[in-house]
Amino acid sequence: MPMPWLKHRLRDADVWAKVDATGALVTDRDGRVEIVYKPADGQKTYRAGGRNLVAVVGETPIELTAGEPAPERNAKKPAAETKAPENAIHVWTDGACTGNPGPAGLGVVIIDGKDRRELSEYLGEGTNNIAELTAIQRGLEEVRDRKDRPVVVYTDSEYSIGCLTKPWKPKKNVELIADLRDLCREFPDLRFVKVAGHAGIPLNERTDQLAREAVQRRR
Repeated sequence: MPMPWLKHRLRDADVWAKVDATGALVTDRDGRVEIVYKPADGQKTYRAGGRNLVAVVGETPIELTAGEPAPERNAKKPAAETKAPENAIHVWTDGACTGNPGPAGLGVVIIDGKDRRELSEYLGEGTNNIAELTAIQRGLEEVRDRKDRPVVVYTDSEYSIGCLTKPWKPKKNVELIADLRDLCREFPDLRFVKVAGHAGIPLNERTDQLAREAVQRRR
């Protein structure tokens, strides 16, 4: 049976979210919403946190019949994390932006053995990409034992990983990327892991929460 779906922004992607007759998001008890990535019948549905969806101004709901739910990702511990050396420092990062551009914030969780540190910082007006990059920058700046220990950075931003691991020539955020590349060179063993955003990965969800709390505080 066709249901109404409304275009939203989820990070850097356009998605269509399930809504009711008034256009309000239909959430489950965990605040998650069914979404599809293409407005066509039979598309597999995914689930995203309702607070991470931003309605696109001027759009009207469309009706479509969604397909089967996509398999839930097993996100408790990414495979890449299990391959990291036992003495690695794990840096989880995320950025958030209300509007793009708009008020932006970052969240970082650093795991060093039994020690855990969290950062939540408001960045002022910015873009989602700036927030993601700055989150990585802040996380790496907090690592003191960078010469002798492997460091693993976790992010759900393909853009950030591309800027820092591939020979891209950025047209935007040039100075920030240059500074961050210089910082990365201070780490003899630095690894980046792409994690699935909004997939229930506990530390990714926590960094997202820290980033959004920073935006809400705006200070």
